[in-house]
Amino acid sequence: MTKNKAIMIGAGLANMAAAVYLIQEGHWHGSQITFYSLDDHGSNDGSAADKAAEEYWNKNHPMENTKGFVARGGRMLNYRTYVDLMDLLSRIPSTTEPSMTAAEDTREFDAHHRTFDKARLMAGGKGILDAGKLGLNNKDRLKLTELILMPDSKEERLDNVSIADYFKDDPHIFQTNFWYMWETTFAFRTQSSAQELRRYMHMMIYEFTQIEHLVGVNRTRYNQFESIMLPLINYLKDQGVTIILNRRVTDFEFKQTAMQDEITVTGLAMVNTETNETEHVIVDAQTAVFFTNGSITDSATLGDYQTPAAENMDYGAAAGLWKKATAHFYNLGNPDKFFNDRNASEWVSFTLTTKNHLLLNEITRITTQVPGNALNSFLSTTPITPLGQKDVNMSIVVHHQPHFTTQRSNEAVIWGYFLYPRRRGEFIQKPYIQMTGKEMAEELIGQLSKVDPGPGNIMDKKQTILDSIINCIPVYMPYASALFNNRAKSDRPKVIPEHATNLAFTGEFVEQPYQMVFTEQSAVRSGEIAAYHFAGVPMAKLVKNKRYDRDPRTLAKATRKMFE
Repeated sequence: MTKNKAIMIGAGLANMAAAVYLIQEGHWHGSQITFYSLDDHGSNDGSAADKAAEEYWNKNHPMENTKGFVARGGRMLNYRTYVDLMDLLSRIPSTTEPSMTAAEDTREFDAHHRTFDKARLMAGGKGILDAGKLGLNNKDRLKLTELILMPDSKEERLDNVSIADYFKDDPHIFQTNFWYMWETTFAFRTQSSAQELRRYMHMMIYEFTQIEHLVGVNRTRYNQFESIMLPLINYLKDQGVTIILNRRVTDFEFKQTAMQDEITVTGLAMVNTETNETEHVIVDAQTAVFFTNGSITDSATLGDYQTPAAENMDYGAAAGLWKKATAHFYNLGNPDKFFNDRNASEWVSFTLTTKNHLLLNEITRITTQVPGNALNSFLSTTPITPLGQKDVNMSIVVHHQPHFTTQRSNEAVIWGYFLYPRRRGEFIQKPYIQMTGKEMAEELIGQLSKVDPGPGNIMDKKQTILDSIINCIPVYMPYASALFNNRAKSDRPKVIPEHATNLAFTGEFVEQPYQMVFTEQSAVRSGEIAAYHFAGVPMAKLVKNKRYDRDPRTLAKATRKMFE
């Protein structure tokens, strides 16, 4: 059912992509598209700390120190799988590189700064581990092979099966190098969905053969807001698109019909978060509504060098609106599966900014690699899991510098995260979620000291390093891994639900055949599908996705890798 106007609820990557495709493939004018959103960062963020402190979720949790930079997270790209993302970026100009598209900008930077991780896993008393030895036994190999070979038609066998459930007779796999790298590369937890793990094993099977070096990983020139989101925002504004921020959409109005499964949006209720005034928007018969129905950064809060990030108990703006829609219709999924179990989804991350390169140089010495987006994960000294096994304590990414366009030449930015924030530090004796930015920096120095090959030890320079820190900003994200939560296929709505006349769902909480979530690829493709549907563009024009899980050579390489 074609339309000629669009309202976008949420200004993340998925809806931005939808707007670009409406303009370029549907031949719409930008004036036909209006966004309503709390902010324009989405999950691909990055900014100066003082700007981030002013955003909606942080207003009730003010920061005392707003110096430095912050990125709540950052996602790795992969050209071979992220084909829809690269198609999108090829359609818009770079913000920082004149005469280049955003795709050309990324490819040019990446060609000169290839990822080759030399210290993917590190452990006390051992230093850098030979992570190319995956450590799998025959039972591990059998269970993984069953996942890899499971056809799409049988995927529902994994409905409501967690990774822990799937491997319940094979706990050994959770103490292998394979698992340590897989959980920290993709942010899976043992409580996560085995169904989603299967999709990753299918779509990223080629990465299985090189996971210890991450050579298939591609990176943007700067943080993902400046290299991905800002080019989109600037392009859409130039095209006449209206982007209205500081709006929280709080409810849908639906047409009353004889058939209760017909989904037609007729209006939206929202709150202006600056004035706290309520507003109403009429949705006429010619308007399509694109709704990003969940956000992994909703309810995230910031701390600072002397203050932990406060825990925000808000259910989430996008998820709360999704839940209201499900009260009207029975085929729109189940948001509680994703947003009502923080134990399965929460993270704590931190962004550390220094006024010199001392810490950066020490990390370079210890890991034997220069800054450039390698992912270093530190194994615990003692067992820390419910199964009495060792696991990764924390991971860091040392970006190519500068990571922000306004970063000074003497400044360095490092990002890190704790996948299980309720676990306790090894050097700071409290849960990570309760740590200040300074304590997280001290925990990092401690972890580095365990694996320092000498001569000397980084701990000898601890105070000097602490004195160099401009800020270290903890970020609590209650829903960072929510999209991996254990669920059934029916718990996520389709991009275009059955009997929907003007409503599409976009982002990481929609069900798309074969697509794996937590990727810019799935976000862009959902927006692309929705745009084509409402603009009357044939679905045959969608970007073609290669199925590497059906490539015999790729499967043969993966099989050999299992036995290393």
